[in-house]
Amino acid sequence: MSRRRSPERRTYGEHPSQFLDLYLADASLTAPRGTIISIHGGYWREAYGLDLNEPVAHHLANRGWTVANLEYRRIAPGAQGVWAEMSSDILDAIALVDDAPGPTIVVGHSAGGQLALWAAAQPANRVDGVIALAPLCDLFLADGLELSNHATAELFGASASDRPDLYAAASPLYLLPLNMAQLVVHGRADEDVPFAMAPEYVETAELAGDEVTLLDPKKVDHFDVIDPTHSVWRSIDAWLDRLDL
Repeated sequence: MSRRRSPERRTYGEHPSQFLDLYLADASLTAPRGTIISIHGGYWREAYGLDLNEPVAHHLANRGWTVANLEYRRIAPGAQGVWAEMSSDILDAIALVDDAPGPTIVVGHSAGGQLALWAAAQPANRVDGVIALAPLCDLFLADGLELSNHATAELFGASASDRPDLYAAASPLYLLPLNMAQLVVHGRADEDVPFAMAPEYVETAELAGDEVTLLDPKKVDHFDVIDPTHSVWRSIDAWLDRLDL
């Protein structure tokens, strides 16, 4: 079991949600392996916070990674169109730890998976790889299915048919290639994000020339992938161990 450790809280702006928790790598190991940027999910809504990814942060810090678990401005009840603020927060938070030694890997879950893949596509960031856990890869499909009570319409303040430019600029499926190693983990028992998004994204990424690995265990659901005690994490850890960056 991962040893619990107390993170150092750092702010990157004046808004109450503009902060991150920094978990230092286990000092008993020979040297830090690099930095993990952790981005939580929750369909971009304010009701969900970075505590969702705390178990993963502890686990990765115990395995030698420095982990920055990000908080960011999300959709408040009744709000519409917060993508500009949210996306700016993700970039600013990553920039706060961007000068750390070693490779930088972005790990995102669900809506955080969309944010992780989007952030990796931005040229200003020094990102070397991505682990996307049950990610929302296709925002056009998410909008068409009205996932989570039409969360995409809240995020952008418009439907995909009204603002296809916004959706295309934020949807990972339309940002390929990323030109970096990627691991997509999506359980076939997921009832929150359609599994079909994962193989479509992976196939498109491979056709674009990216190196992408898909893990698609049959009995894994949406939240199993952020439980580091679940067996799926043996494969995730192995992928990180094999990285040659």
